[in-house]
Amino acid sequence: MKYAVAAFLVMMSLAFAEHAPAAEPKAILVFGDSLSEGFMLKHSEAYPALLAKKLRAAGLNFLLTNASASGGTTEGGLERLPPHLKNKIDILILELGINDAFRGVPVQQIQKNLQEIIDKVKAKNPNARVVITGMQLPGNTGDDYVSAFGQMFADLAAKNGAALVPYLLQGVAGDPSLIGPDGIHPNAAGQRILAENVWRVLEPVAHEVAVH
Repeated sequence: MKYAVAAFLVMMSLAFAEHAPAAEPKAILVFGDSLSEGFMLKHSEAYPALLAKKLRAAGLNFLLTNASASGGTTEGGLERLPPHLKNKIDILILELGINDAFRGVPVQQIQKNLQEIIDKVKAKNPNARVVITGMQLPGNTGDDYVSAFGQMFADLAAKNGAALVPYLLQGVAGDPSLIGPDGIHPNAAGQRILAENVWRVLEPVAHEVAVH
């Protein structure tokens, strides 16, 4: 009799498990410019799509949204952000600022705009983790603007307790074989390296977020 009861309990637990709702995926928002959009490439070739594959391969249940726009600036990012705040954000990957720099926007203003984006995301998602992708300007690092721009990303990361990708284009910039026909944006091979650069920083963050 006790074996029959035990078998019944096992069947009931299996049935419950079968019909139990799946855990809701955690949400990642990639908020960037053409580097994250994958300019002149298929969406599947851009590094955010490659990150989504890496997350699945690692057994991490995340839904990744790539809300990047070519030509995006920090000011434009503030204008584009509100619709995305309607959805949960567990991890924000923030990749903006280089187009501002090309336009000569003061570094202090770029930093202010990026901080405002982070603040708005945190206001709606207090526990959201932030990954900041650093960029560098070509030119002499002795130039005050070039130096201040490069340092800005580290300062933002330190202030916000964010994870930092030191330089998104590490291993790609300056290598013609990894740059597209426009001579500026990474090609598909270059995007694969960008994915690795971000994944090294994102992976431990994603594992931490997944268990909370």
